[in-house]
Amino acid sequence: MPEGHTIHRLAKDYAKKFLGTHPRATSPQGKFSDAAELLTGAELTHTEAHGKHLFLGFRDTDWVHIHLGLFGKVAFGDAPAPPPTDTVRLRLANNTSYVDLRGPTTCALITDPEKHAIHDRLGPDPLREDADPRSAYRRISRSRTTIAALLMDQKVIAGVGNVYRAEVLFRHHIDPYRAGKDVTPAEWDAIWTDLVHLMHEGVRNNRIDTVRPEHTPEAMGRPPRVDDHGGEVYVYRRATQPCHLCGGEIRTAGLAARNLFWCPACQQA
Repeated sequence: MPEGHTIHRLAKDYAKKFLGTHPRATSPQGKFSDAAELLTGAELTHTEAHGKHLFLGFRDTDWVHIHLGLFGKVAFGDAPAPPPTDTVRLRLANNTSYVDLRGPTTCALITDPEKHAIHDRLGPDPLREDADPRSAYRRISRSRTTIAALLMDQKVIAGVGNVYRAEVLFRHHIDPYRAGKDVTPAEWDAIWTDLVHLMHEGVRNNRIDTVRPEHTPEAMGRPPRVDDHGGEVYVYRRATQPCHLCGGEIRTAGLAARNLFWCPACQQA
């Protein structure tokens, strides 16, 4: 599932191609046809992301709510748009560009109150200017749940996925199985500040890189990472490989229905 930086990047990409224009909206798949008919020719006035939720605002009153889930894909292209396949849930097209949305978990036309209800159930997003990290820590500091699970709970903090979860805990030498209540305010401030930096870099570069300059392949004289997720990381999907810092073996285990990665030596209990 895409992490929050990808959704914020998509919000910027939609804005770059369509903001202030009156795109044609169609649903070749048919599942969004009625809503597309209502939207076609309306001005796209806002694009916004909160965690893993994307919002496209039309006419200042209507919002398309998109959640890609595990299988959703977005593809941009230049006009003229080719004939769409019947897997396209929503196509927007204007005189210069088109974009196809396929396979999302959610693609719905919602009202402003419905949009606010979605925001209200999400935790603070490190990529949003209105984020309040104190609200996340209030929940974390009262919880016996592991910090690794809490970081993946979108009601606690929005937009963090499996990669950022594993990497930020490693970068701060925190045992992923530590209870939230045992994370100190100073540690939480450091985690939050790091997430803000790393995720903004993710938006800028359209990939996740978490290793510090002294641990890059060039600095360490090691081969670059080869993985379909791209980016240089410390522990994510590096199970059984040596840690870049201590040389110990990276471990993996299931936690909250996802694979957790960590270095037992660097992230001691």
